[in-house]
Amino acid sequence: MMSYTVCLNHDATGYGPVFEDQPVDTIYPEESPEAKITLSCRARANPPATYTRNIDQDEDNHYTLVGGNLVISNPIKNKHVGKYTCKATNDYGAVVSREAAVQFGYLDFFSSEEREAVHVKEGQGAVLLCAPPPHYPDELSFRWILNEFPVFIPLDKRRFISQTTGNLFISKVDSSDSGNYSCFVSSASIAKSVFSKFIPLVPLAEPKVNEYFCKTQYTVCLNSSPLHSPIPQIRWRKMDGELPANHEVSMAGAHLQLYHVQYEDEGTYECEALNSKGKDWHRARVSVEAFPEWTESISSTERDISSDYTMSCEASGKPKPHVHWLKNGYSYDKHDLKFRGLTFEDSGMYQCRAENRHGVVYADAELRVIACAPTFEHNPVKRRILGAKNGRVVLECRPKAAPKASLSWTKGSELLFNSSRSDGSLEILNVTRADEGRYTCFAENDRGKANSTGFLSITEATKITLAPSNVDVTAGESASMQCAASHDSTLDITFVWTMDGRSIDFDRDGSHYERNPNGGSSGELIIKNTQLKHSGRYTCTAQTPVDNVSASADLVVRGPPGPPGGVRVEEIRNKSVRLIWSRGADNHSPISKYTVQCRDSFSQEDWRDATTSPPDVEGNAETAMVVDLFPWTEYEFRVIATNTLGTGDPSSPSPKVTTLEAVPVVAPSDIGGGGGTSKELTITWTPVQPQYYYGRNFGYIIAFKPHDVYDWMKVTVVDPEAKHYVHKDSSIPASTEFQVKVKAFNIKGEGPYSLTAVIYSAQDVPSEAPTSVEARALSATEAIVWWLPVTQHTVEGYQVRYWRKVEDREASSQRVVVSSRENQTRLENMRPNSPYLIEVRAYNAAGYGPPSHHFQIYTKKAPPSRPPKIISKKLKGTSVNIAWEHVEPLANESTIDGYKVLYRKAGLSTGILYTTGKRSIDLPMPRDGDCVVEVRAHSEGGDGAVAQVRISGKHQSKPLHQPYMTVDSSKDPPPILYDCRLH
Repeated sequence: MMSYTVCLNHDATGYGPVFEDQPVDTIYPEESPEAKITLSCRARANPPATYTRNIDQDEDNHYTLVGGNLVISNPIKNKHVGKYTCKATNDYGAVVSREAAVQFGYLDFFSSEEREAVHVKEGQGAVLLCAPPPHYPDELSFRWILNEFPVFIPLDKRRFISQTTGNLFISKVDSSDSGNYSCFVSSASIAKSVFSKFIPLVPLAEPKVNEYFCKTQYTVCLNSSPLHSPIPQIRWRKMDGELPANHEVSMAGAHLQLYHVQYEDEGTYECEALNSKGKDWHRARVSVEAFPEWTESISSTERDISSDYTMSCEASGKPKPHVHWLKNGYSYDKHDLKFRGLTFEDSGMYQCRAENRHGVVYADAELRVIACAPTFEHNPVKRRILGAKNGRVVLECRPKAAPKASLSWTKGSELLFNSSRSDGSLEILNVTRADEGRYTCFAENDRGKANSTGFLSITEATKITLAPSNVDVTAGESASMQCAASHDSTLDITFVWTMDGRSIDFDRDGSHYERNPNGGSSGELIIKNTQLKHSGRYTCTAQTPVDNVSASADLVVRGPPGPPGGVRVEEIRNKSVRLIWSRGADNHSPISKYTVQCRDSFSQEDWRDATTSPPDVEGNAETAMVVDLFPWTEYEFRVIATNTLGTGDPSSPSPKVTTLEAVPVVAPSDIGGGGGTSKELTITWTPVQPQYYYGRNFGYIIAFKPHDVYDWMKVTVVDPEAKHYVHKDSSIPASTEFQVKVKAFNIKGEGPYSLTAVIYSAQDVPSEAPTSVEARALSATEAIVWWLPVTQHTVEGYQVRYWRKVEDREASSQRVVVSSRENQTRLENMRPNSPYLIEVRAYNAAGYGPPSHHFQIYTKKAPPSRPPKIISKKLKGTSVNIAWEHVEPLANESTIDGYKVLYRKAGLSTGILYTTGKRSIDLPMPRDGDCVVEVRAHSEGGDGAVAQVRISGKHQSKPLHQPYMTVDSSKDPPPILYDCRLH
């Protein structure tokens, strides 16, 4: 038998079970090393609860109850898949937990069969199919491996992976996409991943949108995979409103994800792919459903015996949830829980259960039926009650009693008749000093009696002595409102200010609101730097612990207008639309004019003033014709209002609209051309900007003819981004004058031609070879070559090629290019003591002419590889003598012609250079700092290796002015003192 509560133990600590931990849906991996499943269940209860499960433990030894938790050991798929509930019971009743489903998760391996190669022409799109293996649950994530693990392909504008099918989409395949691809599949539920056999991709355009959709309870994903070239720009929009604020676009626009989906996100969504060749779109409907959610629930309560009580619970959700009741864990046959005359048997644990196809929610409550005699132990009549003179006083009487007690009042020993309200309280109106005294409330029911007494004292009433007055200001100015009151001197007074019924928070809004610092009986309010939002009705309330009194006034803040609303577009034409809006707040100053702004798809962030007809939009207007728009262009518009106090904020943008198509009116510019290879006519132009396409299927018509011919030849180029066209004709003479003009076209027709330009067909390559080619070796690594120029005026320059006769291939020859003004050049980086072949040919824009006859030269032997050996450094007065041994060249080196001596300041690379046939030299002694002497042999093959010696100076003198000079050392050095500090 369930217990009930009586007067003597109404504050007992016992209570029915309340769940703290309930079982949850569990996916058990079939390959899990932990061979058990644990379903948790724990309830708070006094006395402690006992637990039962909706299973037969005796029939299945895999089940074990540990406290309230159910453990399934060595689970078996065909036996233990199902739904489980937990029931907690104590003396006050029982509750049943939510259902928890147990499923077995798995992810099989991919088939071992080889995948066929995918061959795709470069520039076209490709789809690699994943075909994931059997699995549970359905939630998988996909990535693709390129050539080897763990190299995963990056996602960008060209690559997209569907998280629904796993397929990999590549738009505009190029050679870099060549490789072996494997689909990598992961299941987060069972922490397992597998990958497919490799699929070879072998690289060998109007937009087309492939769409697919995935939906979960909280997130909706819409995907668009473009397979086209040029790679398009992808845009999303909601057909019946703005995209939800909680959305994210990723994967170069191909993936739209809505987070925390709400009912208002339901609608039709459009994915549009746009490139220079056109656009395409796809629409899909998103329907939003939801788990059950309580809109009205139940809570634990105590009710008097024999009283009436109704338990209500309502749930929202889509589809609409089905609701039914449980009492103490069993289905309750009452559909409408309206109790008439409660009994102790109605006590217990009640559960309301709401269910639709997305899930189940429970609401739990304990109902206790109580019976007790009246008692004022926890809620006596207030011992001292204050009342304001001429005011209203209510003396409350709320004893605990079950069933409900009858109440009566006395003043002193006088019984008061017809004085109490329906709730038993005593109300006294227009109180005076005569109403002061002792008041007692008597309570009685069929189980006993009780009473409680309090004393009523009368105080002076509070009165407003200075009421606030209406104030009118301009935004940014300050305003003040007076408020003062008289009150009973024994009581404290407080002033409270509200604006349009809302209390002013002086701590949070201290930058605008401030109290009078004098305090006391003054409650003046100061409003600093008024804003439009501060307009409203301000109320000052003077209150004491006994009474309160209020007075109100209006504050008007005038300022620039608010934003117009409801901007929409009608009467859409190719160059104009009609804009309609509704007036915004004028903020107490009449609107004088409106400004219409627009932006198009080519300048998403830049709003500009639109042209309207008439040009000036008056302040009483709610419509305007917007003109001078571009045809076939997506626009959005906004409206801004202005009054004498300034210009307000702009309206929200209108829905995006696209103007109608029209014939192009802009012709390509900068028509030119010429050049190219023989028998070609190259025509170039600057493409028309996309905003001037004016329609679909945009392209160019090129017209050209020789200057002395009447009829024009015409060709069509369908690529709107094309910049040139090459006309090939074997009969075109070289350098022939042509007239050229270009115009644009689209689906609506052809636009005007550009201005006619004069260009010339390509030149022929030079037909003559340079003659009288000669050359001479300058050293082991350098030579000079010269020739007689070609007489043809079309020559732009010459190319000289040279290579070693035996060791080098002619194709790998070294090259030097000079202009047509030159007829000689220097050859460098040659090998010593080697035979070289040299040829020269003329060239122009059409190509290279015939080569000259080959001319052969021999480079000199290499210079000495060994440096001179310094054998002495002797001081001779103001000079120093440097001597060295003669360098003996090797057999493959040039004969020594003499020696070069460089005399330089230490740390510098330039100095004085001497040449001598001797093996010693006298150099001036430096007066300050160190100098370096470098000695090397020189020959017809060039300069040999260097030997160095350092000389230290001890005095100062003026520096030499020349940084570098050559001295003939066949004579003695000049009879002057050289300072090696060179500049």
